[in-house]
Amino acid sequence: MQYRYHRGKTRRGTALLVAVTMFAAVMFSGMRPLVSRADEVSDLKKSIEQKQQEIKNAQNQKKELQSGLTDVKSMISDLEQAKQDLAAYVTQLDANLDVVQGRIEEIKGMITQKEAEITETKAELDAAVAKEEAQYANMKARIRSMYERGDNFYFEAILNAASFADMINRVDYVEKVSASDRHMLEEFRATREYVEVCKAQLESEQELLEEAKRNVEAEEASLESLITQKEADIKAYETDINNREQLVREYEAELAAQEAEIREMEQIAKTLQKQLEEANGKKNKYDGGMFTWPAPSYTRISDEYGERMHPTLNVKKFHNGLDMAAPGGSPILAAYNGTVVAAAYSSTMGNYIMIDHGDNLYTIYMHASKLYVSQGAEVTKGQKIAAVGTTGRSTGNHLHFGVRLNGSYVNPWKYLK
Repeated sequence: MQYRYHRGKTRRGTALLVAVTMFAAVMFSGMRPLVSRADEVSDLKKSIEQKQQEIKNAQNQKKELQSGLTDVKSMISDLEQAKQDLAAYVTQLDANLDVVQGRIEEIKGMITQKEAEITETKAELDAAVAKEEAQYANMKARIRSMYERGDNFYFEAILNAASFADMINRVDYVEKVSASDRHMLEEFRATREYVEVCKAQLESEQELLEEAKRNVEAEEASLESLITQKEADIKAYETDINNREQLVREYEAELAAQEAEIREMEQIAKTLQKQLEEANGKKNKYDGGMFTWPAPSYTRISDEYGERMHPTLNVKKFHNGLDMAAPGGSPILAAYNGTVVAAAYSSTMGNYIMIDHGDNLYTIYMHASKLYVSQGAEVTKGQKIAAVGTTGRSTGNHLHFGVRLNGSYVNPWKYLK
């Protein structure tokens, strides 16, 4: 009789333990181990700290943008003394244009990067919100189950243990369940904090993006202001009747200097070609193909090749290329395959590139705002080599495109049609 009682009691205790175990298994079947959950909370806290630092960085970048706008008035004021020497004035102003253009490109690079970062932050925020909602649903289910089972559920489970060892096991299990509950709550709080910091980061990044876009607009306006000032000053200088004779002499001297510079480049190219032939027997040859159009964004031919009346000097002068009016910053392409023999600056040609196509055939690209290749580079037909600008002796954004054959300028239309 005593044996039956003991056996019945044991069965009831075992059944209760199984019930508790089954309940815990059902309630926490989706739970990860406590160590894993603790690691996740730790990772979330590290991510929160990292994002808080990124927010500070974005705020600092925004302040730098706000304080770094180009002071056009100061630049123009500094240029006043150089106006008596047109070449010096043009060189100094072009250096300022280069600084502003570089800043515009830098900010545009920031905009591209920030747009990518915003897309990434939005994805992180969406994932964090989804995780927060899932954790909240799990916690509601857990609280509802605890409410339905009553406050004494775990207490009764421990008291109904079949033995002292059984009771110790049940106490240990209850402690683990309680610890899991605490970790669940801690993880939920960390996730919620992570969601909030993601929102703050997104807002900060969007503010920085808008500030960068405003800065680009302001810098482009500054660039346009400097270009307009340059055009007005060059025209005023050249149309001053008291300067006319001197200007004609200066213009002729500049053209002679330009020609000497180009001839020097041609001689260097010939020397290099000869060395190349002696080294490996390779000769750079032009295969007779037609050129690609070097300024695909051009709006019109603003000046043709050949004899023309100079627009401000009112003297008849030979124009050695085609002027292709095009928006500032639009691409300049290599007309044909070849080797860059010059990528430099002069006060007349501005930023210019000269390409050797073989058989004493060269193309020249003048007045660029930016050069993307350097001397010695091998380029292919249609490759972007520079950006349209108005550097040098220029009064508007355009590409001056010249073609030289056997040491003299020839009509570019022969190679473009």
